[in-house]
Amino acid sequence: MADIDIEIRTKSLIDRLRATCKEYGLAGTGNEYLIITDVFLYKYMNDLFGHEAKMVNDRLGHAKLWDEVYDEFTEEEEDDLFTYLSAGTPRLRHEHTIAHLVNASKKPDFADIFDATLLAIADLNADIFSMTTAGETKITIFHRLTPFVTDTEQRNNFAAALVSHLATFDFEAIFGEKYDFFSTIFEYLIKDYNINGGGTYAEYYTPKSVATIMARMLVPDGIKLRGVTCYDPAAGSGTLLMALAHRIGEDRCQIYSQDISQKSSQMLRLNLILNHLVGSIQNVVQGDTLVSPYHKEGTALKTFDYIVSNPPFNTDFSGSREAVATQAQRFWAGVPKIPNKKLEDMAIYLCFLQHILNSLNKTGKAAVVVPTGFLTASTGIAPIIRQRIVDKGWLRGVVSMPSSIFANTGTNVSVVFIDKAHGGKDILLMDASKLGEKKKVDGKQRVLVSPQDIEKIIDTFNTQKQEDGFSVLVSKDQIKEKNYSFSAGQYFDIKIEYEDITAEEFASRINGYQQTLASQFAESRQLEDAIMQQLNSLQLR
Repeated sequence: MADIDIEIRTKSLIDRLRATCKEYGLAGTGNEYLIITDVFLYKYMNDLFGHEAKMVNDRLGHAKLWDEVYDEFTEEEEDDLFTYLSAGTPRLRHEHTIAHLVNASKKPDFADIFDATLLAIADLNADIFSMTTAGETKITIFHRLTPFVTDTEQRNNFAAALVSHLATFDFEAIFGEKYDFFSTIFEYLIKDYNINGGGTYAEYYTPKSVATIMARMLVPDGIKLRGVTCYDPAAGSGTLLMALAHRIGEDRCQIYSQDISQKSSQMLRLNLILNHLVGSIQNVVQGDTLVSPYHKEGTALKTFDYIVSNPPFNTDFSGSREAVATQAQRFWAGVPKIPNKKLEDMAIYLCFLQHILNSLNKTGKAAVVVPTGFLTASTGIAPIIRQRIVDKGWLRGVVSMPSSIFANTGTNVSVVFIDKAHGGKDILLMDASKLGEKKKVDGKQRVLVSPQDIEKIIDTFNTQKQEDGFSVLVSKDQIKEKNYSFSAGQYFDIKIEYEDITAEEFASRINGYQQTLASQFAESRQLEDAIMQQLNSLQLR
């Protein structure tokens, strides 16, 4: 019950922060998401620091209000406290707490105090929470926020309004919660800010249902893992990586990612913090994976145990296409050509798919979202990739998902499951396109899959069940015979049902058909005669 109450109050906090942005003319601007996410994260870090500090310091642990007692700490006492905190816990000095800012909110220079506090926290925690770019530039965790308000006379009031929302509750009751709680909060937090990353590639938020299905198929029940690496080369805000890490165990894996969008990388960092994966922030990289992959071992690509990805499907990458095409060893199946028209139709996902196959280790497993057209495309790069996957014995299965399952694209999607240790085993192909129920969500038509649908997809795949018209097990040779098609429908048996009847019943049915046809033919002749009579009666006047 406590976590439901906190969820309601947390969403209310986010709504109030949005309302404040709107009040000061910032709603819908490119900077609104920075303000909302930074202030939310500051709130979370303040409460987490207080929670952890009370556990390791008796003075704070026995205090009625820990932040009031903490205000009396010297810098040396603060530094001593920091040494007892766990590696992923944020460090705040006494002047950094929300309580301290609330008390200072009436000062004439409060906007400067507010911004300076956020930047000081970012600097103090740079070694924990900074992420990097492909060019090795460090991106710290907070930004100066009040300059986004162009009216300088309103900045103090803006900062005070933001801070006033933060003292109404604390997160302490739910710090033991993980993915299931914070995935809902994160989804609500970024729901208006993850449509376009502002960079080269458009982003599509991967539904939690799809993320759950992919994670549970990659890591079936009963599989115990430790010390594994998980990677997404087009990570977006990290929904797929979080679901996979939650499935494996946050303390049993390391997350690696790269994404061209700075906004997405910042959202991914927030997601990692909320899901107890702070130790992986150093592996979050902002940059173009296709042109300059960051994660390497020497000059070779680093390889991973697990890869999950929902890469961009079609977009204009003509500006970087030649740089990609020069890396022939990486993109062995080819790079899409630059079309004369509609540059946005360049099938960039085919490059990401090749990169993913190159980035799996010898026993690595992957789940990749692709447009369903990839499964049967007969020309170009797609069939070359499919042939490589099958001939190498890497294909574990394919699931065609319900249509319109993604909020921002009507493209039908499928998930291709790769397992480099699969060998010559049979392959499960599934057509789940008819599952789900159409509903309007935020004014858009979506297909929502029920928990029962999710369980059916996962159970069918992991137990390799065959069901007429839904799933089928096929061999490598069968796929080769079908020109390497990954479409389940092409392997379903066409069944003709027969009914045993007597000669008398057969004669009776034929007689009935003849009588019906004779009646219909007679009616047709009457209509023809009537039409001809009408035509003959027409005269020119």
